[in-house]
Amino acid sequence: MLSTVISRPWIWSWVAAAAAFVMVMALTQGRGASELAYAALSFGAFAAIVGLGQMLVITLGPGNVDLSIPAVMTLAGTLSLKAMGSDPNTAALGLLIAIAAGVGAGLANFALIYLLRLPPIIATLSASLVFQSIAIWSNRGLRIKPPAGLADFATGRTVGIPNVALVGIVLSIIVWLVLERATFGRWLLASGQNLRAARLAGIPVELVRATTYVTVAVLASIAGYLLASFSGGAALNMGQEYLLTSIAVVVIGGTSIAGGFSNVPGVWGASLFMFLVVSMLNSYGLGAGVRMMLTGLIIIGIVVAASTRRIRT
Repeated sequence: MLSTVISRPWIWSWVAAAAAFVMVMALTQGRGASELAYAALSFGAFAAIVGLGQMLVITLGPGNVDLSIPAVMTLAGTLSLKAMGSDPNTAALGLLIAIAAGVGAGLANFALIYLLRLPPIIATLSASLVFQSIAIWSNRGLRIKPPAGLADFATGRTVGIPNVALVGIVLSIIVWLVLERATFGRWLLASGQNLRAARLAGIPVELVRATTYVTVAVLASIAGYLLASFSGGAALNMGQEYLLTSIAVVVIGGTSIAGGFSNVPGVWGASLFMFLVVSMLNSYGLGAGVRMMLTGLIIIGIVVAASTRRIRT
């Protein structure tokens, strides 16, 4: 039983998160354990939501990655808050606007990939400049606060669990069910394992790719909508830190960068780990530059160790 659990790729991200939590507690002499856990769930939820989308894209196989996630988050957060205008009872309208922005961004990304035959990295990076420009034009320096009810929900908790984490858990369950139980999940995994074989088997691979790029953009837009509500407004750099984070949590979480394999639980473990590592480095009073460098080295070490382990097995 123990060997079966240990063999699961996702377990190591949770072990790393637990170790980081213990180290932070040791540095703070055990003070604020509940507050740290709450903060980890709150901020880790945003990384997990965007990580779920990035995971689906990476599952498509080598070369597939979405670099427009930060810009989509900013665009969705900006447009949704502008539509709501701080008015009560407009949360649903804001969410629809955010999702619509995500659908549009995802279709635009796929159009560049499919019609112009651009590599996904180039296509999504180029599109992100357009999305960011639209966000800047629509924002025009204004900082609109979210409706009070929406802000209370985003910063609140239910049965002691942050509401944003509960939203992330629901989205994770949906993604897991699609991957494990739905036909689309089987198509996605088959396309990532061998695109040519999937096409010969009659799988509509272009439909799978289009749906995947739309899905990652929609998840990013939901994260942007929640983050703008959580932080009290949409800043133009609000999604910046989630560019590399969205990729890191996928790889650290055990998803194969070669494609054809996804790992939903691992994304959550890695998201908590990433937040706790930053908290641990903050406890040492290190500067932002040192924290980024050490965080990068930790990520590289974990990825190399995980890759070495897979080769041996």
